[in-house]
Amino acid sequence: MNHDHTPGAGGPQADGSRRSFVKQAGGLLGLALAPPLTGFAEKLAGPPAVLAGPIDLTLRVNGTARALRAEPRVTLLDALREYLDLTGTKKGCDHGQCGACTVLVDGRRINSCLTLAVMSQGKEITTIEGLAQGDALHPMQEAFIKHDGFQCGYCTPGQILSGVACVKEGHAATDDQCREWMSGNLCRCGAYPNILAAVREVAGKGGTQG
Repeated sequence: MNHDHTPGAGGPQADGSRRSFVKQAGGLLGLALAPPLTGFAEKLAGPPAVLAGPIDLTLRVNGTARALRAEPRVTLLDALREYLDLTGTKKGCDHGQCGACTVLVDGRRINSCLTLAVMSQGKEITTIEGLAQGDALHPMQEAFIKHDGFQCGYCTPGQILSGVACVKEGHAATDDQCREWMSGNLCRCGAYPNILAAVREVAGKGGTQG
């Protein structure tokens, strides 16, 4: 039987094309599986230098520059409590879930247990100790006392600082809005109605000082 071959569909030329394709594909696969050049260069250069041991830090807390020496992994919370003796900021869950460690950094509320002290250099840090002006309490502190916004008091510093920021952010215009934007601060005693009343009163007076 006679079989006609369509040009390019078979024969020696087609076999040669297939062999070339296989070689090219193999070369591309080899490139894909090869380690990146940058990774190879890093291996030649050796492991990156690891910063270890205490370092000198300067934190500006409540308007004053405070120097300390601590390891880079120390959190802002531990730096405040253990190194600067500012124990008003409380350690609750230590996982950023309860809000007891809330402080203000450049006016914004943060969980200090999730922030490294070294990252806060050059920024203005405000803790509960720096909220009052001398003997004059901050309006939020006065409101918490007036409305009995605390029981055991453990969460209160974080609640007050969060309340200050909440009002400044414009997130305390209604009860529901205030509840939502204060929801990151937990109170195991359940003083939420009193806390809400305090924050809403300060918001109703047009904000807070400081």
